[in-house]
Amino acid sequence: MAVRKIVHVDMDAFYASVEQRDDPKLRGKPVVVAWLGNRSVVCAASYEARRFGVRSAMPALRAQRLCPDAIFVSPDFVRYRAVSRQTRDIFRRFTDLIEPLSLDEAYLDVTENKCGLPTATKVASAIRRQIRDELHLTASAGVAPNKFLAKIASDWKKPDGLFVIQPGDVDAFLPPLPVERLPGVGKVTAERLANLGIRTVGDLRNMELAAIENHFGRHGLRLHELALGIDESEVVPDRPTKSISAEDTFERDIALEETEDAIRRLAEKVWNASRKESRIPRTVVLKLKTAEFKILTRSLTPSEPVSSCEQLTGIALSLRRRVDLAPSQRFRLIGVGFHNFREPEDTPAQPILFPSDLD
Repeated sequence: MAVRKIVHVDMDAFYASVEQRDDPKLRGKPVVVAWLGNRSVVCAASYEARRFGVRSAMPALRAQRLCPDAIFVSPDFVRYRAVSRQTRDIFRRFTDLIEPLSLDEAYLDVTENKCGLPTATKVASAIRRQIRDELHLTASAGVAPNKFLAKIASDWKKPDGLFVIQPGDVDAFLPPLPVERLPGVGKVTAERLANLGIRTVGDLRNMELAAIENHFGRHGLRLHELALGIDESEVVPDRPTKSISAEDTFERDIALEETEDAIRRLAEKVWNASRKESRIPRTVVLKLKTAEFKILTRSLTPSEPVSSCEQLTGIALSLRRRVDLAPSQRFRLIGVGFHNFREPEDTPAQPILFPSDLD
């Protein structure tokens, strides 16, 4: 079987870089893309702001404390989507096998490329050069024999970097890495592995597969394969997002009127996740699970797409009012979601709406 050639392209500080490109006064300055407010979070931070510890998904007020001189810019997702489409147009000059992960990153299978370039490294270099010359932005790229390794590689020399993991280098490259670099190894899994004395990918490689599966079930086989650098997942072009949701199971069953804080927190998670999508969600869904494990859903498709986290929160709270159950009813789980995603060209432009418009 021929070795695949995968490129992962990741735009550098994408939203902030677009703002700096389009406004010369912002260049070289610490730029934070976020609405300023008690509940707002950072969408993106320029590298000048990151030096102060500012990161995406951080509360905007904390970012302001970390970097008092930061320039806050309200997000313009219509513009970011337009630039994202321009990057995809550049990708398509080299291959049709493109799997977008978000507005600012994508996998490309360049095992065979349209330009007849001899190596995937030359393809990645050409893509980065065209992004720089035509869009006046920078991108980092990783080249590897599979998607998992390519994504690690793209982060290796950020920003504006290119890193290549050759098939023969995998056994030397992976073992020293912390297990957190493996997809699917979050804080909880990392702690469970640490309790077993597993802190590096090399430690995981040396663990018997039967023991991994005993502790982690089917996920253990996946961890074992990743530790060996095995990832057979293909680059799947045009995989449309069907929904984005977040749920919270309560430590104790609670009344409906006690769910507001959870709804606000979940709506913020969903909003932040949706900002990386090139397609636009049209329907808001509220999900509830009663103490008796009965699932209820309420949904609304507003006449215009949701345009702010505040509006999403307002709609979710309004859907809660449509739950017609006895006041004594208790709930064990709540969820907020976006469904019914559409292409931007299928969606009319809309004015900014605020929660007061829902009254």
